[in-house]
Amino acid sequence: MLLVVGFVAAALRGTSQARLLSFGLRLQFLFFAVLVPLIPGEILKWIVGRGRPFVGGQADPFNFVHFAGTEAYASFPLAHAITGFALAFAVSSVWPRARGAMIVYALLIGLSRMVLLAHHPSDVVAGALIGVVGATGVRYWFAARGLGFAIGRDGAVSALALGRLKRVARGASAS
Repeated sequence: MLLVVGFVAAALRGTSQARLLSFGLRLQFLFFAVLVPLIPGEILKWIVGRGRPFVGGQADPFNFVHFAGTEAYASFPLAHAITGFALAFAVSSVWPRARGAMIVYALLIGLSRMVLLAHHPSDVVAGALIGVVGATGVRYWFAARGLGFAIGRDGAVSALALGRLKRVARGASAS
């Protein structure tokens, strides 16, 4: 999708191009906000090797086989929670009005994995933490470069208004 946005934006000029580049910037942020925390989460999952509930016949949260690399021992941290909470944070950062719906979305993902007995509660909590911390880091990286976000005098990161994004996009297309 990012390639399509790039090719179409190259053919446009003016406000249409700025809007499309703004949309592309937001897509990039959403993509990296999910990807960045997911990579260390998957590496941690392989290193820890925590058994899923009832692997070995009982619900033992202390069942570990480090570096196993099998699905039976890939419970901690929960990748669904990493993805869900990172996406919820990222979408809420770009579109604050969607915050409530995105929080419910992320919580339902984590709860469903516990109800299905596929994960322990601590798998969900660790996944949520990794997802939110990773997405926060990506948002700060974008903000430090003035890409879609700004850092206020008090250190708070906020999404740039569409007008500011248009000026950034015009400056990028003029280069």
